[in-house]
Amino acid sequence: MCRQIVLLLAPIFSVTFLNACNKKQVAEKNIPLQTMTSQSSFSGSHLDRLKERKKLICGISGKLPGFSYKDDQGNYSGFDVDLCRAIAAAFFNDPKAVEYRHLDNDRFTAISLGEVDILARNTTWTLKRDAAFKVDFTSITFYDGQGIMVRKDSGIKSLKDLNNKYVCVSGTTNQFNLYDQMQGQGSKYYPVKFINNVNAFKGYTKQRCQAFSADRSQLFIRKLSLDNPQQHRVLPEVISKEPLGPAVVDYDAEWFEVVKWVTYALIEAEELGINSTNLETMKQSQNPRIRRFLGLEGDLGQTLGLSNDFTQRIIYHVGNYGEIYDRNLGNKSPFKIPRGLNKLWKNGGLIYSPPFR
Repeated sequence: MCRQIVLLLAPIFSVTFLNACNKKQVAEKNIPLQTMTSQSSFSGSHLDRLKERKKLICGISGKLPGFSYKDDQGNYSGFDVDLCRAIAAAFFNDPKAVEYRHLDNDRFTAISLGEVDILARNTTWTLKRDAAFKVDFTSITFYDGQGIMVRKDSGIKSLKDLNNKYVCVSGTTNQFNLYDQMQGQGSKYYPVKFINNVNAFKGYTKQRCQAFSADRSQLFIRKLSLDNPQQHRVLPEVISKEPLGPAVVDYDAEWFEVVKWVTYALIEAEELGINSTNLETMKQSQNPRIRRFLGLEGDLGQTLGLSNDFTQRIIYHVGNYGEIYDRNLGNKSPFKIPRGLNKLWKNGGLIYSPPFR
């Protein structure tokens, strides 16, 4: 109703009225009004606010090695962290110009109210989250699927063996995927629900259940933290589609485009064979596709409100998609998770960038 009324009002009143409507909707959902900030999507250009603030505020987990993790020295690392660093590099030419905020079940509230600029928290893109939570997912950065981890001595070798078993699972999309799968095969099981995957995994380690269900990437990562990881196995079945990617607040097309194309720049760089070690050499290329991508010709960066060399900044400071994957999740990480669907499209995967032209 608010938006229909705004369309009838003079433009000078629209921002004020929308803010009032937004606060009314927040109050109706029992969200404290003090959580509303001047970073609301209706308070002006996001890019201008970033320039004034001189740092990116990135919502992450902070508790999942490989994706986002803060070590004992206060250093952040991970696949999602590197995406935040890439955006900061593109915008500020400084990958350290990022403030990280740890989010849990409050993640969608934080992004919808403008408390963070971007949600990069290994979050699954679903219809309800996209439409009901007033956020926009910019792209898919990691193709995952839900799985099951069990103890090898449990006798559980497939999903059918979970009949009458207790399964630790978080109260997110994981619990609903598990329900759909078990109902579909006519199996009875007992879900032991936790607020998040961290607690669900703790429940599994304390043997409150015979199985733990989460995204398969998380299962491989958390398995290595067990005292005897060789005593546990991840079942081969994949029970869901889990497309993971960053999200920004709705109604901010300019910022949406920046985050989307920074993500695609990481992918395009790998496809063009440009990485952090050969960037200077590739700048000498006469290939028009490479020169256009690196901002040596044309004005693609300015079209986004960035400098024309924004892709060079990203590659220099962070690398390309393959480099990010390898050091955080792949062969150069402790986890050695095969790329699978996260290979480039030309190598049999689903990772794909639209053309830079």
